[in-house]
Amino acid sequence: GLAAVKGVDFVVNSGEAVALIGPNGAGKTTTFNLINGQLMPDAGRVTLHGADITGMPPDALFRRGVARTFQITATFASMTVQENVQMALMSHHGTATSLFSRAHRAYATPARDLLQQLGLADQADRAAAELAYGDLKRLELAMAFANTPQLLLMDEPTAGMAPAERDALMRLAVRACRERDVALLFTEHDMDVVFGFADRVIVMNRGRVIAQGTP
Repeated sequence: GLAAVKGVDFVVNSGEAVALIGPNGAGKTTTFNLINGQLMPDAGRVTLHGADITGMPPDALFRRGVARTFQITATFASMTVQENVQMALMSHHGTATSLFSRAHRAYATPARDLLQQLGLADQADRAAAELAYGDLKRLELAMAFANTPQLLLMDEPTAGMAPAERDALMRLAVRACRERDVALLFTEHDMDVVFGFADRVIVMNRGRVIAQGTP
């Protein structure tokens, strides 16, 4: 009888950073999963620039411009940093066939450019498995931006990071989204991060939005 998400209604504007906060079990991740296509809503709609994207699978949404980073980083550990970004670029361009034979050369220049922008150019040839945790988070962000997203979802992006790393990652993410006019929606338990980087805050509890406004 528990409704994990009920009557939730909000907008995230292009170039805006919005924090979705609330206690554990409030429905934040379920909301992300509804937006990102992991779950089909029982009612209601999700729209992207007016287009109905409700219930589209995550891969289709990725191609439509919805990117996501996860609390636990999702990268190809045995591939190099550059190859990880190349894989995301190949997926975005619909050329992700014969992956292992082509990944080492396809989209090498734009991959290097993205890594340069996110401060990872000097690690391009390292295996992702060798990266420090903060650098893994930046790599995941680079893979998300390889999709030239319109909406970026970040689920607890700073979990497990030291305070200095948290600020550096969020500063990078917010700046990149503003420069690219990308809507950013993130969940976060660290209130210093929320109040330091969000343009607007949405508070959930027991599946509902109970407050929203500026920090």
